[in-house]
Amino acid sequence: MAKKPSKQTFLLVSLSEEKTKKLANVITSVSARKILDYLATKGEDDEVTETQISKDLNFPLSTVHYNLQQLQAGNLVDVDEFHYSEKGKEVNHYKLANKYIIIAPSAPTQSIRDKLKSLLPVALLTAGAAALVQVFSKLSQPSLNSFSFGAAQKSTEYASRLVADAATEAVAEVTIAAQPLAQEAAGNVLVEMKSLWFIVGAAFALIAYLIIEKMRNNKD
Repeated sequence: MAKKPSKQTFLLVSLSEEKTKKLANVITSVSARKILDYLATKGEDDEVTETQISKDLNFPLSTVHYNLQQLQAGNLVDVDEFHYSEKGKEVNHYKLANKYIIIAPSAPTQSIRDKLKSLLPVALLTAGAAALVQVFSKLSQPSLNSFSFGAAQKSTEYASRLVADAATEAVAEVTIAAQPLAQEAAGNVLVEMKSLWFIVGAAFALIAYLIIEKMRNNKD
């Protein structure tokens, strides 16, 4: 038993294409729908041939052959495996095509597939922007830590002045209490800066995408 190469998992057709009309004709065929229902009951390991379908559905072999050809042309049925008969003839194994059928409006100036491809630069730019944000965050971490230490030190000095007449133990307690507050403030600043830089990166990616689209439209 041999396996044929797999195909893409979606079918994109336009209302203006001849393929769409053929697809509609196949779907409205009673025999074709019965064959589709029959194939839906079969598993991945079932070897479903034209002869088997003809026998189980009590259809003439010629009818089964014709409808399977139409279903295959409409990408509703796949042939991914086959075997050779005793006479050396290739016998196909049929199964339902596990595909999404996308019907687009009549021929646009740019197909949906090309539109999806045009989004690839935006995805790359967004990924690059995210990487820059990550690098900036790592580089800015030491400075923010310094800020935390400086803020904590200032808070300590201020607290020391307020409790100058207090005991040494009280000053130490105020110092310990002031440091976590300063560190928490620095952490909030870090989060806000990360969010800001991410927004900047996303805006940059959007602007770059609009520029690329403008250049492509000018070429067309």
